[in-house]
Amino acid sequence: MPNLIGVRRQRSSRRARVILLAPLAALLVSAQTTPKDVPPKELRGRVQASCRNPEPGPAFRLIVRGLKDRKGQLQLELYPADDKDFLAPDKELIAAGKPFKRVNRPIPASGDPVICVRAPGPGRFALAVLHDRDRNGKFGVMGDGVGFPGDPKLSRSKPSAAAASLRAQQGVTETEVTLQYRRGLTFRPLS
Repeated sequence: MPNLIGVRRQRSSRRARVILLAPLAALLVSAQTTPKDVPPKELRGRVQASCRNPEPGPAFRLIVRGLKDRKGQLQLELYPADDKDFLAPDKELIAAGKPFKRVNRPIPASGDPVICVRAPGPGRFALAVLHDRDRNGKFGVMGDGVGFPGDPKLSRSKPSAAAASLRAQQGVTETEVTLQYRRGLTFRPLS
């Protein structure tokens, strides 16, 4: 009988070691297969995002209409053209190796601003323009404006990626975007 108890204790001890070592092994495996390094927030999406002069493409050049005022800055972001990734956190997209670009520009004293972002290559991409009035880099529902290619009607949820996307050609694809601001329970252009 003592041998049988000793065998059971050895098996229990082995199971306990396996259970304790399993998370450590998983951590080591994940450390070896970590996705791309993600830069600090202020640098995310900015590498090779701004257009050159002259820009050969592929790129998107947006003429922004309907500014509420000249405060803050404009922020243009490029995303994959699918609903799951459109407006997803930049950190997740970069870590997964998915396309994400961000360009910030000051608002000129007069005229309609123009903002340009380079595309990773020809293909379909979703775009979002933010009038970041307080320059905090985030969308503020109460004061900031937002616009998308095709000027989809906005409600309480984001538009579909299909409604906010364009196809990048070999050159520069140009379009107009009308900013929308909160008015009551929805977002609409000012005029």
